[in-house]
Amino acid sequence: MEAGMRGGVSESFKFDLLAVFILLLCFRDSSCSSLNHPEGSLIEDIKDATLSLETSPTASPQPLLPLLAPSPLAPFTNSTSPKLSGLCTLNFDAVKNMMSVTSIDCVAPFAEYLANVMCCPQLETTLVILIGQSSKNSNMLALNGTLAKHCLSDFQQLLVSQGANDTLQQICSLHPENLTEGSCPVKDVHEFETTVDSSSLLAACSKIDLVNECCEQICGNAITEAAKSLALKAYDISRMDGSHVLSDHTTRVKDCKRIVHRWLASKLEPAGAKRVLRGLSNCKNNKVCPLVFPNTKNVTKACGGGMNNQTACCNTIERYVSHLQRQSFVTNLQALDCAASLGLKLQKGNVSKNVYDLCRISLKDFSVQVVSGCLLPSLPSDAILDKTLGIGFVCDLNDNIPAPWPSMSHSPASSCKKSVRIPALPAVASGQISFGGLNIWSHLLLAASMILQPHCILNAAILGY
Repeated sequence: MEAGMRGGVSESFKFDLLAVFILLLCFRDSSCSSLNHPEGSLIEDIKDATLSLETSPTASPQPLLPLLAPSPLAPFTNSTSPKLSGLCTLNFDAVKNMMSVTSIDCVAPFAEYLANVMCCPQLETTLVILIGQSSKNSNMLALNGTLAKHCLSDFQQLLVSQGANDTLQQICSLHPENLTEGSCPVKDVHEFETTVDSSSLLAACSKIDLVNECCEQICGNAITEAAKSLALKAYDISRMDGSHVLSDHTTRVKDCKRIVHRWLASKLEPAGAKRVLRGLSNCKNNKVCPLVFPNTKNVTKACGGGMNNQTACCNTIERYVSHLQRQSFVTNLQALDCAASLGLKLQKGNVSKNVYDLCRISLKDFSVQVVSGCLLPSLPSDAILDKTLGIGFVCDLNDNIPAPWPSMSHSPASSCKKSVRIPALPAVASGQISFGGLNIWSHLLLAASMILQPHCILNAAILGY
């Protein structure tokens, strides 16, 4: 089958059929309504953004509407009684709601596929806030080794009892040492506040701009400076050689950042602390492609040189990409970087033609597939529990954007570059529909109109590779 003949059924017919289906749903369920974002501040963040992303002048994309996924998971209602050590002194009640969200983000069948973009960031954030909130009584921003072991075990037991995967420590590379002070010399709250400029730190991080923080790093820089101040407590300043960085200083600063995060979590309400910490983690995650690329020799053989057989080339690259789709969900910005990384690998293997265009490879092809692919938004998001429908989450409708073929001088895609060029954006659908009132604004579309986002309900059978 030729690459350009995918689909079989005409787009107009599929669009009409989908429209009829959605009308039937609206008659059946009053939740089919206009899109209204519950957080006005996030809308303002994106409307006020100044990034001038350019779009391809040659494309004319068609309106898109959300597709419903296959039958949902069984209701997420079963729970078990956790077996706790009785030795952990952390106040789990202070983060009860966050624990519930974490158990859904790390639900057993999907934790491994959502690890990079949802499960592990939420898990680590919840732990930071748990220790931070508990420090209000203990005045300590870290646990000793023995207590850390018991508390981490209890933490996982509580999550598993609510449906979370029972191998989270392995999936998220979490160890008891992550709950201690590590090599940071300060863990006492009072010593912390006399060492750093705590008022400036709190002012910089009490409320961050989710869109611009990754570029401006107002909070991020304040945290780094505070961590450096804490790390210096380990040294005799008079003996330090300013021309050399002490070998263990980088590790100390990294460990001290954890202490700073916990202190912030003690001063902010859990919801506010989550917004800050998840925002900072997304800044880091969106910078790199989390996928592991297998050997590309078969693709370069089929698509390299003169490429005598386009069908064979496209079949080969589609088989290759299908392996990537078994690894992880990725965000829209991660997908851009993944597409660029694979493109450069192919170019180095003597593939000169734009095989993404020839074979219709889209950004969605770099993420785990749900019906027709699902990219997650680059801004922080969580999975959603519907006791009738199961576990779902919001997908970014930009997944139909063609994957950009990189130039040899490619540098990683970044939304901080005001001249960054991205492919044409999907046109806004004429009817803005929300399933269950869920929607999100994409970081990738800062200068674009609002794009309708579908609510993808997953089926465990889809991921049974």
